[in-house]
Amino acid sequence: MLAVQLTAWGAEPELREIPTPRPHGAELLVRVAAAGLCRSDLHVMDAAAGSFDYPLPLTLGHEVAGTVVAAGPDADRAWLGEQVVVHGIWSCGGCRNCLRGRQNYCLRLRPRDGRGAPIGNGLGYPGGLAEAMIVPASRFLVRSAGVDPVLCAPLADAGLTAYHAVREHRDLLDAQSVCVVIGVGGLGHLALQVLRDFGVGRIVAVDTRSDARDMARGLGADAVFGDIGSAAAALGEGADLILDFAGAPDTVAPAAASLAPGGRLSVVGSAGGRIEAGKDVGLAAGWGITAPFWGPHADLVAVVDMARRGALHATAQTYPLTAATEVYRQLRSGRITGRAVLVPPP
Repeated sequence: MLAVQLTAWGAEPELREIPTPRPHGAELLVRVAAAGLCRSDLHVMDAAAGSFDYPLPLTLGHEVAGTVVAAGPDADRAWLGEQVVVHGIWSCGGCRNCLRGRQNYCLRLRPRDGRGAPIGNGLGYPGGLAEAMIVPASRFLVRSAGVDPVLCAPLADAGLTAYHAVREHRDLLDAQSVCVVIGVGGLGHLALQVLRDFGVGRIVAVDTRSDARDMARGLGADAVFGDIGSAAAALGEGADLILDFAGAPDTVAPAAASLAPGGRLSVVGSAGGRIEAGKDVGLAAGWGITAPFWGPHADLVAVVDMARRGALHATAQTYPLTAATEVYRQLRSGRITGRAVLVPPP
């Protein structure tokens, strides 16, 4: 089968022909219908040797939708023929966080010896930028019948991460809430839809790009600005929740300063922004700052349900699997609006 593999650290991935895997034990084989690209892939590609405890060559792809077509002898055969999306966090299932339903914070997935530990498909284990991929057990799958695989694949990371970043602050969200989304890109445009579905009263969007601001307006943002300073001036008493999908030096600190008393800042992006935290640094009373990571299995179920009822729609551009290297170049240069999704040959 064809697969897009990282063969050397600091290099572009290659389209290669490799053996089609066969499931063993409780494993299931998913025929890939669509696989999304993510900037996290670029982070892995650009890493120096030894930064990640990942074997090479590595098939990339952690946003995967497809159909279960084969099962190992110990697998749950009820999944055969099911349309699915893969939960890309292959947690242990037994630590205290997993037992709490917080698989995205599984204690077994922490860095080892300063190196990033394998997390799941495309991130340490063979991923879905291929014609097929192995999933170790059915607990890493979510049924997705009724959702176009091209629109479903980005939900595995972009949709799940955006949903989780919003959902963990559910106690702040109601018809009176004022929420700000910084960065209306691949994740931010989904977060806007989640906030609207949660019944948030006022949503403010911030993005330097005019096309992103236009998209925010189309998704129902109540106000749109080109920078956080202009948005802050229009917030009045401040924001209850600010979701920073940039996480840049020119967004994080100004965002924190724009919180209302009891407000929270969720830093999702990782563009190098920093903030001094303390009770005596001029932040609003009761401030809170979180740095969420991906999302648990239950949140992926909720995301797929949102998409199925038409409340969540990923803006996606499709490309053939064979164009992966060039599409990654476009992603790196910022030429992709929404999410890029690769489709294997029929």
